[in-house]
Amino acid sequence: MAQKTTLILEGGAMRGLYSAGILDILMKNDIRIDEIYGVSAGALFGLNYKSRQIGRVLRYNLKYANNKNYMGLYSWITTGNIMNKDFCFNKLVYELDPLDFETYKNSPVDFYAVVTNIKTGKPEYIKVDDAEKGLEYFRASGSMPFVSKPVEINGNLYLDGGMSDPVPLKKAMETNPQKIIVVLTRPAGYRKKKPHLPFKLFYKNFPNFVETALSHYKRYNQTMDLIEKYEAENKIVVLRPSKLMKIKRVEKDTKKLQNMYDLGVSDGMHKLDKIRDYLKD
Repeated sequence: MAQKTTLILEGGAMRGLYSAGILDILMKNDIRIDEIYGVSAGALFGLNYKSRQIGRVLRYNLKYANNKNYMGLYSWITTGNIMNKDFCFNKLVYELDPLDFETYKNSPVDFYAVVTNIKTGKPEYIKVDDAEKGLEYFRASGSMPFVSKPVEINGNLYLDGGMSDPVPLKKAMETNPQKIIVVLTRPAGYRKKKPHLPFKLFYKNFPNFVETALSHYKRYNQTMDLIEKYEAENKIVVLRPSKLMKIKRVEKDTKKLQNMYDLGVSDGMHKLDKIRDYLKD
């Protein structure tokens, strides 16, 4: 029986350009992945592995980073969402830089978009076999608190999957994969601090989500400890930025976007032999 390989993609808004570089290296070098767990930007950018569109993430981000209708303050003020729904999930994917929905649908890769149910405060792992039908789950996964309206799907309200399960290693292990590759968007040793944001005030009608948001840093740090343990034991392969690069969550500087992507490409190439050796064992 062939081994199953799982890829886990952390979020991080425009730090996700690092993951895009990694993904392009995996595709260019025919590294086979059987299932993907994408969180936030990891879902939004990671779906391009399943649609086999090398370079697409970098291309549209460089081209539209400074378009007021893409994402940023103008979109937030005019629509209530920092990611402009019409631009990002209509014009972009259908007209400006079309997503290959057919290739995505026919791909054997299982793709799970991680979302946070704000009523329960719990993560949900949505298997998206058809990207066209599942676009709202991708949008929900990347909808950051405070600057995004909750996304309603089938009567449920969702926000950023990273709030409840930022790096779903434990969930991925439930399916008993033989090999796991984790792509992080922070350098080694990074840990989160206790948040000082007005979650209680802003989401007072969703107490379970408030509890989840306020304890987010603990889960993240515990997961990082587990990742480092498994990495030291050679149970998983981890790719993370080899150096700190300052980049805003909604970055408009195309040089910084390019540099983040290039770092992913460089680190991916550097780890390529290790990945191949790991997958052969």
